[in-house]
Amino acid sequence: MNIGIIGAGHIGSALAVRLTSLGHNVYIANSRGPETLKDVEQKTGATAVTAEEAAQRGTDLIVVTIPLKNIPDLPKDLFAGVPAEVPVIDTSNYYPMLRDGQMPELETGELTESGWVQQQLGRPVVKVFNNILADHLAQPGKPAGTSGRVALPVASDDAAAKQKVMQLVEELGYDAIDAGSLRESWRQQPGGPIYCNDLPADQLREQLQRLGTKRTPEQHAEYLANQHQQEQAMAAQGIKL
Repeated sequence: MNIGIIGAGHIGSALAVRLTSLGHNVYIANSRGPETLKDVEQKTGATAVTAEEAAQRGTDLIVVTIPLKNIPDLPKDLFAGVPAEVPVIDTSNYYPMLRDGQMPELETGELTESGWVQQQLGRPVVKVFNNILADHLAQPGKPAGTSGRVALPVASDDAAAKQKVMQLVEELGYDAIDAGSLRESWRQQPGGPIYCNDLPADQLREQLQRLGTKRTPEQHAEYLANQHQQEQAMAAQGIKL
């Protein structure tokens, strides 16, 4: 496949390494221009391009993996001419303490992180790769049926795009679990039991069922409180976002 990755940070670079190793053509971009990505090209095997080129050359799939606060800074015509059937993956998480600052739209719980991203991009997105650490994502996955194989939740309102992304998740060596609509993607956000716990498929399904589909005010408050503790721990441990 031809895959465009917009964002060359830890998650974007880890995905680039994994995807090129599987034989995919990967085009990677950052906000500073392809000339600043020579090291990334050498380490990942991806081709450095501009963000617009990543969107245009990612004819099979596009990944947006930049800090949440920077989503509005993307070119407004980024997806102009990109066919509607090309899935757009969003890997973002809201980190108010470590990176993004307070974002009132996400503090209320009325919108999920990816619901907000979808509004900003003006294009349906698929939420995945947000609940696994970059260092873990960089490691090869495991064959289906293997003990210790990690499951990843995949949420979207676009059934066809979700299915295509789930196939890619499986190819990367993870069990892809349908996590429902984008409105239900709060379950895989920071602060909850699915975030960065590398659960197997049966446990991931159990957690999804236990949490339900509609977020309650109590659940939102619990997630925010847990998230603040997680961010403090991640900062202390120097964990890569």
